[in-house]
Amino acid sequence: MNGNSSPAVEGLFARLGSAEQGLSSAEAGEKLERFGFNEIEAKDRRTAFSILASQFKSPLILILVAASIIAGFMGDFTESEIIVLIVLLNTLLGFYQEYKSERALAELRRYVSFRAKVLRDNKKTAVDVRLLVPGDIVFLNIGDLVPADMQLIEAQELTINESVVTGESFPVHKTTESILVQSGKPAPQKNIAFMGTTVSNGEGKGIVIATGKSTVFGKTATILSAKEPPTDFQKNIKKFGNFLVRIIVFLTAFVFASNAFLGKGIIESFLFALALAVGITPELLPIIITIGLSRGAVHLAKKKVVVKKLISIEDLGNIDVLCMDKTGTLTENKVSLSDFFDADGNKQEELLLLAALCNDAAIEDGKAVGNTIDAAILDYASQKNIAMEGWKEVEEIEFDYERRRMSKIVEKGGQTLLICKGSPESILQKCAFAKIKGKEARIKKIEPELKEKFEELSKKGFRLVAVACKKIGRKENYTIEDENQLVFLGTLVFSDPPKKTAAEAIRIFQTLEVELKVLTGDNELLTQQVCSQLGFQVKNRVILGAELEKMDGAEFSKAIAENNAFARITPEQKYKIVQILGKQGHIVGFLGDGVNDTPSLKAADVGITVDTAADVAKDSADMILLEKSLLVLADGIIEGRKTFRNIIKYILNTISANFGNMFSLTISSLFLKFIPMLPSQVLLANLVSDGPLMTISTDNVEPEHLRKPRRWNLKAITKFMVFFGAISSIFDLATMAILMVIVNAEPALFRTAWFLESVLSEIIITFSIRTRRSMWKSKPSTMLVITSIAAIILTIALIYSPFAYLFSFEPLSTYVLMAIGIILFAYLAVTESEKRIFYKKNEI
Repeated sequence: MNGNSSPAVEGLFARLGSAEQGLSSAEAGEKLERFGFNEIEAKDRRTAFSILASQFKSPLILILVAASIIAGFMGDFTESEIIVLIVLLNTLLGFYQEYKSERALAELRRYVSFRAKVLRDNKKTAVDVRLLVPGDIVFLNIGDLVPADMQLIEAQELTINESVVTGESFPVHKTTESILVQSGKPAPQKNIAFMGTTVSNGEGKGIVIATGKSTVFGKTATILSAKEPPTDFQKNIKKFGNFLVRIIVFLTAFVFASNAFLGKGIIESFLFALALAVGITPELLPIIITIGLSRGAVHLAKKKVVVKKLISIEDLGNIDVLCMDKTGTLTENKVSLSDFFDADGNKQEELLLLAALCNDAAIEDGKAVGNTIDAAILDYASQKNIAMEGWKEVEEIEFDYERRRMSKIVEKGGQTLLICKGSPESILQKCAFAKIKGKEARIKKIEPELKEKFEELSKKGFRLVAVACKKIGRKENYTIEDENQLVFLGTLVFSDPPKKTAAEAIRIFQTLEVELKVLTGDNELLTQQVCSQLGFQVKNRVILGAELEKMDGAEFSKAIAENNAFARITPEQKYKIVQILGKQGHIVGFLGDGVNDTPSLKAADVGITVDTAADVAKDSADMILLEKSLLVLADGIIEGRKTFRNIIKYILNTISANFGNMFSLTISSLFLKFIPMLPSQVLLANLVSDGPLMTISTDNVEPEHLRKPRRWNLKAITKFMVFFGAISSIFDLATMAILMVIVNAEPALFRTAWFLESVLSEIIITFSIRTRRSMWKSKPSTMLVITSIAAIILTIALIYSPFAYLFSFEPLSTYVLMAIGIILFAYLAVTESEKRIFYKKNEI
């Protein structure tokens, strides 16, 4: 790209306080203070107020508050105040946990940063996009996210996808042509690059005219409020919620109607029915999920996995298919030029020179930077002191994944050459001649020999790039149509050794029952060789993209299901493969880092990329690996499964215990002459028994729960609720029988004893139903043990404390305490025995 010092550009520099050499560090610092950081508040970031307000979104909480007000007006102030106090306590507890989790996520976001190439102090440097200010000169390349609103001062074959701003899916060709800027109307502005859009092709340079909230992106509220489709985990949470609502509505209506009919008071019956509804509701579920996921995110960060979307941790644990590229995943991605030879098999420096000229890498601080192949060529040419002086680039015909080649038009001393570099099969298609013994000859003579050599090297695990060229006349515009009648010059041989950790990672994925699928643009021989070296068993054979292209829908779907290695495939085919796997019922993870991987990252249930990926890839991904390693990803999957299992533990424990207790209360309220437990006691029991479960995310998970991906099984959860809820009810009814028949308890004593039995049974039974094993053979977390003991002590202390009168508690005799202890022991023993029967027939 050439400099542009037209009067219009000079005027732009003057207006923005900039210059052709860019801003100085001091000027940028002063402007940063004036304009602020170049950032927009994330659409999923929650303020402290919004988190607090969300605690009151539960209709049951709102109804309880309203009911307590009604009770106050009816003269029952103590009951009203206690209900409000418990609701507020529960709300503040939820707020504290969610706010702490949100702060943890904000810390994790600091790991992920986008950098822009900027001209500062007359030097090209990379800076955090948050530090951009009006007047900065920014360089754009394919795959970059445009970091701010910019007026272009240079553009070469530059096209930008502006769908995020305009809704238009087709990329827009950009020019430096001076056009009147119309604020807020992005579509017609061909010389403006808008913040948040993506460079689809070419390169450019622009001067920042707006940052942060002043950009078109920042002013577009619809972008910030856009919601992504729900994940598999979120869909199942919603199904579970709908299931609970049906039970709650039925029980609430039945209890209220029956108690009111039996003459126990309209208000008292109403409050009791509402308290039962809250009692069966696992109202801490959102908090437990948030705690579990944020804890998982912190653990993953320690293992070099940064979570951008918290809920994706669950889907990460549940993925059963992982699609990935070969390069950098199975191989080291440390590509080096190990050999080169011309058509005669000799090392000719002319081949190196032309390959270095047909190149997009650049030397920065003595090292080549750019795509791995180009950087390896430039590094090697630099080491060999290949003279590139005097050659001038005229134009570039960009690389694309359909052609699998790129071209540069260069000139020196009046001679103009078109140099073409790409995959050997792609280059051979466009070659009519080959340079043999210094002369051009028809390539047909040596084509079979060349193909045999290519196959031999590919089988040994080498990557190959062929180079061809031809003399060409000067003209205004060059296109892919000019890539014909080329002269084959030779081949570059690159090595990219398999990762030392890849073989172990593949074995771990097999034990985790996650199927790996390799989707690569390399040839099938190299793919087969690398897979073989790592012990990755290729199903059937490596399928080529050209074969997929010819298949109809059913054939394509069958090929994806029956094979696990695909070579020479296009980005569009990757995207289609991910889509089809999702339609086949899989939870799909996709690991990619290139611009071409963006559609697949978005289509996958969990899009995973690396910190060195293209900006657009990082923006599209759900998770970012700070180290591109399958071992790191395997750790992430295990962490996701632990999080999922501990959330399921909470649901199973709470819903079975609550259902049992509420069923018992419902039945007992029909034959008792008084309400069996006051609404304040029901709410207090629910709050205290849920306390230890706030630490369930710290619990240990047995290896058998980590061996394969698991999904929500609502049918099995329902069976669990009824089965173990029935066991709970049997012992509740036994407690009632003892209290009524043997103890002949008055209402206050009855309620106190039942409150104690209900709370202690739910806390103790957690240690049995948290595991399929015998509870003595499964070690719970220290935090779960400590909080459970604390809750038991608190419950007993409440009954004997000076504040017992607030909840209408009465001290219990030694005989009553002994009877409750015997019932709890029997309950635990029966549950331990019966769970073996349940788990033989059901999988959760």
